[in-house]
Amino acid sequence: MPDRPDVPTADIPVVILCGGMGTRLREASEHLPKPLVDIGGRPILWHIMKTYSHHGFRRFVLCLGYKGDMIKDYFLDHRSRWNDFTLRLRGEHELEYHTAVEDEDWEITFAETGLTTATGARIARVAEYLDAPRFALTYGDGIGAVDITGVLKTHVAGGKLGTLTGVHPAGRYGEMAIAGDDVTQFNEKQSQTGYVNGGFFFFEREFIDGYLDPGATEQMLEHAPLQRLARDGQLGVYRHEAFWMGMDTFRDWKELNSLWDSGSAEWRVWED
Repeated sequence: MPDRPDVPTADIPVVILCGGMGTRLREASEHLPKPLVDIGGRPILWHIMKTYSHHGFRRFVLCLGYKGDMIKDYFLDHRSRWNDFTLRLRGEHELEYHTAVEDEDWEITFAETGLTTATGARIARVAEYLDAPRFALTYGDGIGAVDITGVLKTHVAGGKLGTLTGVHPAGRYGEMAIAGDDVTQFNEKQSQTGYVNGGFFFFEREFIDGYLDPGATEQMLEHAPLQRLARDGQLGVYRHEAFWMGMDTFRDWKELNSLWDSGSAEWRVWED
């Protein structure tokens, strides 16, 4: 097992893939990039960042693509959106803030990684901003009550180049048990028994140089890079058994908002 450096959580960059168009979310995101589609009045991107922040992460690198300017504008206006302030029109138009709502200690790097660039190439294109020996990575459309501290501990203990979070997404359809001509059990919705990739990765910095190509615009992280990493015995897994959901469709968006509105949003760990 290689000797991996100990990196303080606050120094680990969190890369979030924010370039998606959200074509299956048209009803909710016709004029928005997918990471800005809201849950409970806040973008899903904000929910993801709050989850990481709850575990001590504060440095974020956003891989922008489709309508990335809107994501920039959201955060540039973030403080004035949620706080009381006074604006003096004469002079340099400085704002005097009177409250400190949503005054997060976040450092956010906004990186233009191309309109149609695939996930692997987007990561490679932000390499210059990853100045620590280790980085976190996740998608801009998946949310969950993930113990990110636990994922990091699993990654460090495993000594591998990469670790992903395995999740059980809810099935799209109900499941029936049938005996003869009778339905003996009916379940509207159940989680899959197997694991799928839920994001919330950790990688050692060497992964970028050894497995990704910034010039390969169509290189998907989930194809050759992760497959080769697995074949090399360098991809570990953290088994997440609690809530996780990807916001892929309008139906998903409605369900996530319903959970938030009913007070059943299990990912709202920062208020525990």
